[in-house]
Amino acid sequence: MDKAFFKDKVIIITGASSGIGLASARLFGSFGANVVMAARHLDVLEKEAPSVNADSGKVLCVRTDVSVEQDCRNLVEQTVAKFGRVDILVNNAGVSMRAMFKDLDLCVIHKLMDVNFWGTVNCTKYALPYLLESKGSVVGVISIAGYSALPARTGYSSSKYAIRGFLDTIRIEHLYDGLHVMVFAPGYTSSNVRNAALTADGSAQGETPLDEGKLMSAEECAMYLAKGLRKRKAEMILTGLGKVTVLAHRLFPRLTDKLTYSFIAREAGSPFHK
Repeated sequence: MDKAFFKDKVIIITGASSGIGLASARLFGSFGANVVMAARHLDVLEKEAPSVNADSGKVLCVRTDVSVEQDCRNLVEQTVAKFGRVDILVNNAGVSMRAMFKDLDLCVIHKLMDVNFWGTVNCTKYALPYLLESKGSVVGVISIAGYSALPARTGYSSSKYAIRGFLDTIRIEHLYDGLHVMVFAPGYTSSNVRNAALTADGSAQGETPLDEGKLMSAEECAMYLAKGLRKRKAEMILTGLGKVTVLAHRLFPRLTDKLTYSFIAREAGSPFHK
């Protein structure tokens, strides 16, 4: 890894209080970057900030609800006020869900679109002028579910597909402006996202149906993110299962539907059986 590439770069990371976001903040901090940590809970960010960099001047914590446009504008403004520029924006904040659409309160899908999709749009909108100036990078952390839909995750898959479409369009619009746009699609990664996933009525699931210990770690995922940024990749699809799923969906969509159904049906507490 070319750590020097990240030294003194100004990197905004949303959803930085846990999981991939926090792991990425720590990794970029260890490379000497100026890290801007954004999340809804400022106290958590401030608690974690020393683990990103012991030099408080290299870390900025900003309370941000990415579903609120003004919060995203404030995030970028505070970043520029402190560091004078933006080099990389990592749109990582997100929420998941687990329920059959027929049982779902529509507020759940609205919530997921507001956070996952609109959060990406909001932050990208206000960071874009600075990213164009620095010929920097904008990243959207999506999911394999943004390529091949997951049942009982209608809002999640829809929001991740939408992010991919949005960022692919931004890439083409600025094809000759030096802007780097990357769609970053982890497979199943160990994090709190499944515990916090929303159920049919909008309440948190509270537990994960997967064995988190067998999944890719957030730290390994962050390293892949750094490699993708260094090589200015347009797309990164992680894990063997993820790559096979995306390819199978393109070549054998009906077969992939059946295999996906069987896979989700075997999950602990699968909504298929309720």
